[in-house]
Amino acid sequence: MFFRREKPHLPSFSELLDGLREQGFSVQPEPDAGMRVSKSGCAAFVTDAGGERPDVAKAGVLVGPEIGVLVDGGYQKFWLTPSGNRAPATADQLKALHAFEEDLREGLGLISLYNESLGTTNTLHLYDRVNDRDRGVPRRAWEE
Repeated sequence: MFFRREKPHLPSFSELLDGLREQGFSVQPEPDAGMRVSKSGCAAFVTDAGGERPDVAKAGVLVGPEIGVLVDGGYQKFWLTPSGNRAPATADQLKALHAFEEDLREGLGLISLYNESLGTTNTLHLYDRVNDRDRGVPRRAWEE
């Protein structure tokens, strides 16, 4: 007697999006291909990567009609939109974004990494604590 394992069903991109709709997410098509998935004031762009799982790009908080990504300014976190608008991030927004990202990863069947499970991660860092530290040095190491 031979036993065969059933191949696991890999849901298609549209099936995953239907599952997100059932979980209370709003799913809208975007002009640059991909979908905009939003819930509770947070949103992300989700695209079909052609592989087993979709690609989640640019998750953030809705600032007007745009998605503001999290930026660490060194002394405070900000939301930065593609048009350049900048707004300070509050603790409630950070908690909402963290919950949104966890729910989205679970709904899409993506792996939740340890560092992402600890809290929100920054998309950009707009500071450099060692900027121009060798000012006055005649030649910098990377200029050779």
